[in-house]
Amino acid sequence: MTLVVGVDSGGSGLRIALARAGDGTDEAGRLLETVTLREPVRTGPGGIDAGQLLDRLLPAVEAMRERAGERAGDEPVRAVAVGAAGMATLGDRLRAELPGALERAWGVRRLALAADAVTAYAGALGQRPGAVVAAGTGLIALGTDLSGWRRADGWGHLLGDCGSGAWIGRAGLEAALRAHDGRRGGSTALLARAEERFGPAAGLPGELYPRTDRAAVLASFAPDVAACAVAGDPVAEDVLARAATHIAEAAAAVLPVGTEGEVALTGGLLKLGEPLLAPLRAELRALLPTAREVAAAGDPLAGAVMVAGALAADALRLPEDPRLLQLTR
Repeated sequence: MTLVVGVDSGGSGLRIALARAGDGTDEAGRLLETVTLREPVRTGPGGIDAGQLLDRLLPAVEAMRERAGERAGDEPVRAVAVGAAGMATLGDRLRAELPGALERAWGVRRLALAADAVTAYAGALGQRPGAVVAAGTGLIALGTDLSGWRRADGWGHLLGDCGSGAWIGRAGLEAALRAHDGRRGGSTALLARAEERFGPAAGLPGELYPRTDRAAVLASFAPDVAACAVAGDPVAEDVLARAATHIAEAAAAVLPVGTEGEVALTGGLLKLGEPLLAPLRAELRALLPTAREVAAAGDPLAGAVMVAGALAADALRLPEDPRLLQLTR
């Protein structure tokens, strides 16, 4: 038996898993331990900081191997899969530095560098064709027929991420400011929630615009929108209905023709519950009447472990892509 390492690097931190390699199926392999580091890997002018990622990854894995003791012994690490937010546009340093560094450290020659949407897909559907929508602060949809990838949205909170937590929060705050101004489409319930969370409405632009974490701040208001919808506020209900339409449209845009039509939803936004999920299920039925919604089997970290295990067993069927999934064998 050999070991594999899965990595999930995102805006909320770095998660690392050590597992025994599986048989190359959609199973993630048997986890030995996972470690969560709350501080995210920094991003600078050169993109994602490969040096900082390695400074955290290498000692974390060595410590896990030591703690595993006889369960791991001297087994080699055969493959590593790294799923990172921003890999498509900010991953040049990871692509340049990680293959050589991991080979020097562990003798690893099998490496998958993936966008976090790919590891989210792998965690949710494994290596089956279909579509996955990853919805949290942002939103991206990814689909494949196993010959190539189709992507929709994931353009950030200023240009897209329609239906995401940031989108819902921004729409809710807009409705709050409409109520503050006395314009149509406002919600006094959302105005009260906004002032409770952020202070006087008139000061909201000054509080929000200078921040570098605007998307996360906007998304923090999404649960307030859901709470107002549960209480029967029609404006909040409309915001969530429009978000559901956007999410379903993203799924429809990437679902490959001629497949069984499996669609999986994953991400923290689903924690909003029925106020969002009820209209979303209705929209999926309307837009994709022959598709089948399935529960996500696992999260992006499980997806990274699955990809690493399949790569170790020469059984990875997910398509390579220069930006979304780069493989070193």
